[in-house]
Amino acid sequence: MRGFPLVVTMSRGNSPQRAQMLAALGAEVVLADQVDGQPGQVTGRDIASAEEAAKRIAGERDGFFVDQFRNPGCVEAHEKSTGPEILGALGDSLSAFVSIVGTGGTFLGVSRFLKSRRPGIICAVVEPQGARVLAGQTVTNPKHLLQGGGYGYIPPQWDARLADQYLAVADAEALEYKRLLAHREGLHVGFSAAANVCAAAKLIKSGMLPKDAHVATILCDTGLKYG
Repeated sequence: MRGFPLVVTMSRGNSPQRAQMLAALGAEVVLADQVDGQPGQVTGRDIASAEEAAKRIAGERDGFFVDQFRNPGCVEAHEKSTGPEILGALGDSLSAFVSIVGTGGTFLGVSRFLKSRRPGIICAVVEPQGARVLAGQTVTNPKHLLQGGGYGYIPPQWDARLADQYLAVADAEALEYKRLLAHREGLHVGFSAAANVCAAAKLIKSGMLPKDAHVATILCDTGLKYG
């Protein structure tokens, strides 16, 4: 819209549909070879490889490196927009917020705003089973299906004070909820969005919340980005 050329780097392990959609919108897509992941399963080291490619291109072309994982705007955008939108829609009925963590921008920004308005709210982190570093566990499954998070390291802007609960979702659970959301709700979402809904259901079933509790989560991607 503003005439700035956009170069996007991503791991070659990400779904080809992601690159195709970005290219269709006019972006130049550069794929970085995987370090230790495999197609459809992207690790933290794969993400770091794509990040290094972005830094190199920015230097070579005198460009601006967005630095998604460290850019404060990644958090502020959700603190100023997503959080107020959620609270405005649900008000006093909102009991909890649940979100997977990639850069941490969504979880941190929304949680920071919600806790500033409703101190008793529960904010729960979603992580892939076997890659729960935020919960203090060792990574045993870096090649999980949840491409939107669980990269095996703590995001640079992470603030553990905002996390009240840590919820795990296995690949099989994400696949099942992806199917359920499509067949029952007509929502064709990706694995991380399905994991968010699965985790929200787990929190509701845990008995930690009031029976009339409302839990908000994020359907952060579309199933059209996956084969």
